[in-house]
Amino acid sequence: MHTTPAYRPDRAAPGDSAGGASSHHLLGATIALVLAGGRGTRLKQLSEHRAKPAMPFAGNLKVIDFTLSNCINSGLRRVAVLTQYKAQTLIRHVTRGWGFLDASLGEFIDVVPAQQRIDAGWYAGTADAVYQNLDMLRQAAPRYVVILAGDHVYKMDYSVMLAEHARRGADLSIACLEVPVETASAFGVMRVNEAGRVIEFQEKPSQPACLPGRRGQALASMGIYIFNAEFLYAELLRDAARTDSFHDFGGDIIPRALVRGRVHAHDFKASCVSRTSELPYWRDVGTLDAYWEANIDLISTHPELDLYDDEWPIRSLQHQLPPSKFVLDDEGRPGIAIDSLVAAGCIVSGAQVRRSVLFSKVRIAEGSEISDSLLLPGAQIGRNVVIRRAIIDKRCVVPDNLQIGVNPTEDRRHFTVSEKGVTLVTPDMIAQCTKHRGCASATSMSLAV
Repeated sequence: MHTTPAYRPDRAAPGDSAGGASSHHLLGATIALVLAGGRGTRLKQLSEHRAKPAMPFAGNLKVIDFTLSNCINSGLRRVAVLTQYKAQTLIRHVTRGWGFLDASLGEFIDVVPAQQRIDAGWYAGTADAVYQNLDMLRQAAPRYVVILAGDHVYKMDYSVMLAEHARRGADLSIACLEVPVETASAFGVMRVNEAGRVIEFQEKPSQPACLPGRRGQALASMGIYIFNAEFLYAELLRDAARTDSFHDFGGDIIPRALVRGRVHAHDFKASCVSRTSELPYWRDVGTLDAYWEANIDLISTHPELDLYDDEWPIRSLQHQLPPSKFVLDDEGRPGIAIDSLVAAGCIVSGAQVRRSVLFSKVRIAEGSEISDSLLLPGAQIGRNVVIRRAIIDKRCVVPDNLQIGVNPTEDRRHFTVSEKGVTLVTPDMIAQCTKHRGCASATSMSLAV
């Protein structure tokens, strides 16, 4: 990644020496905190009953699996997941799917719900979430603290960034990547000097600064930070005492840390794990369009995100489900799926699926046509249904003969349509639609098994 013309980040292999300490020693002296309390309001009704990190992704994963897999693959074995908003699904997923580490060796992935440890308030911001768990951090006695978001999709070797942080003698390191300047207002934007030290940081500026020599590009924070533990404690205590603070890392902690500490930028290109793309892959799937696009991209012949890399596996809670099957080849209407991802437990019965992602236990009945769509776990599609460019939420029961994504005007009357024309359908919307239209219920539809 280009920052200033003279700046070229160093790449350290995981086994390299950094500041006189081996990578193994650095990792053992580090704890990772995953901020997973996000509400995800831009996902509209899709996040009404689940936290954003608990969103299903890629057929059989959840969004938080990427951050947790990065931790395990990088060698970070002390991880705390801080939750808050509608966290039960997330808590169940992490405790059941990520409880395989050896506690006798000091390894753990713990779920830490908001517990009002400091006062009667809930987390007021990202920095406050960490501040309210300072007692837990001090008990773990880390030398370094890695702060991660649980709602982004990417593959990254955190040990590379940690080695660079230690070698530079930084108090704080911020992972960064280039983004188009027209989208940079959604991020923290920074300027760095020739040595890679951050000299200016603005959270979500209305007029982001372009990189020198890189017209149209800005340097954006990924929300991935490595702090020296004592420096972090001091900054959090100062921030907590301020009445004018929103207690946020991007808006409050980092701008003030520039004055008191050595803050460096880490180029994501140096630690990105990718076998299929020259460009580093990182996605915030926080809008309906971004969520749809990131999933649909996975069905391409050479997707930007490689889920088939055995050297950097994305782990998850795997349910015991039967294989998927495609049946009922009657009257030239076979059950087929072309250019699609199909998770376990699905039954496609005399229906056609194209360029779509079927999550686990989806059922599609005879005569239906599904294209360019995401069908989340347990969705049931009736007979002769047409679905185009849509997201069908978990456990939706779509009645016979319904058309979704065909008539935008009609869709907007009953469902949510994104800026780019993706239609979101939830169980509550289906209930209102069937009541309004007098549609026959699909709850009793039969599928060939």
